[in-house]
Amino acid sequence: MKIALDAGHGPDTPGKRTPDGSMREFQFNNVVANYAAELLKSYEGVQTIFTHAPDGSRDVPLKERTNKANSWKADILISIHANASGDGWSNAEGIETFTYILPSAASIKLATAVQRKLVLSTARRDRGVKQDNLHMVREARMPAILVECGFMTNRAEAELLKANSYRMVCANAIVEGIAAAYGLVKKEVKEEPDMSGQFTDVPATHWATGAISTAVEAGVVKGYADGTFKPDQSVSRAELAVIIARLLKQ
Repeated sequence: MKIALDAGHGPDTPGKRTPDGSMREFQFNNVVANYAAELLKSYEGVQTIFTHAPDGSRDVPLKERTNKANSWKADILISIHANASGDGWSNAEGIETFTYILPSAASIKLATAVQRKLVLSTARRDRGVKQDNLHMVREARMPAILVECGFMTNRAEAELLKANSYRMVCANAIVEGIAAAYGLVKKEVKEEPDMSGQFTDVPATHWATGAISTAVEAGVVKGYADGTFKPDQSVSRAELAVIIARLLKQ
């Protein structure tokens, strides 16, 4: 699945910041997009692309963003934003997700799933799924949504938007929403064997526990008769020859 991630606006977009200037919207959007991209790596068959400039080197025009997603033939597009109401502080608050004014069924399904996960995860007011004539959702040739993760013009939510923990919560909720809408499956993680108790001098917390267990189970190395492994002891030429011989026989 090809997922286009868009961190709304850019570092120098006029007006896109908290009323006191303590945070620019791109600072929130970009971090959440980066977190989402990392989280999506844990799912089978998922590829991601950024439509913005993640290094903040420039404000990428909207047309260039949707052209990039369209030419890459993305399956979905997620545009990440922080909201605003007026130029100063206000009482407006909460989470809302937008589709185009004539949304596809797939866009509505995606928006509903992401909105639900965001509201549950952040415990902020549910402002619902809405439709608007926004460029990012209008010009995208695939199901596209635009998420507003809180108001920069609300004092309480502005502090949340500046917090790394809240940014991670939003990224995780967006990814969980995508996974729920499209039935994404996480990659199987191969757990390393538990070495606890196998050797008296190799505690479960030892940095090489997993590697030692794998080598022992493969028959490449063995412990000593007294129940120790001596993990910090140097290997002699004779012992190295035995290890090589066992590897060659496999």
